[in-house]
Amino acid sequence: MSDERKELEEQVFKWIEIADEDLLLAKHAFTLSSNIPYRLICYHAQQCAEKYLKAFLVSRMIDFPYTHNLEALVNLCEKEIKIKKRLKVIFILSQFAAAKRYPGEYRNATKDDAIEAVKLAELTKQVIGEILEKDGFHFYERDK
Repeated sequence: MSDERKELEEQVFKWIEIADEDLLLAKHAFTLSSNIPYRLICYHAQQCAEKYLKAFLVSRMIDFPYTHNLEALVNLCEKEIKIKKRLKVIFILSQFAAAKRYPGEYRNATKDDAIEAVKLAELTKQVIGEILEKDGFHFYERDK
């Protein structure tokens, strides 16, 4: 394996690692006995989806802007591989990127919002994970 490929894989794996941490934290929050922070579950689900999309973009060496807008990121991915049809449902997660963490446009997320957000993060992980696996990024083997 070339040094360039090894460095690229390391960058992709870093994005995946922190994406998986966001998803783990989002899921774990449901186990709290009280005061479950549904708003933060939604935020971490959005972060997971965002980071998986960025992992794909890094894998294809596509520059991306500093953005939390999932539609913009999917549109960049779309130039490489047709995924918009499968992932357009995740665009609603963008609302949880920042506005829900600060007063102003703040509204509490519901349990249903949080459950749906985690499902959408898992969908993003599945879709992007399948593509990365086909591209030779076998990140699940790294944990063994």
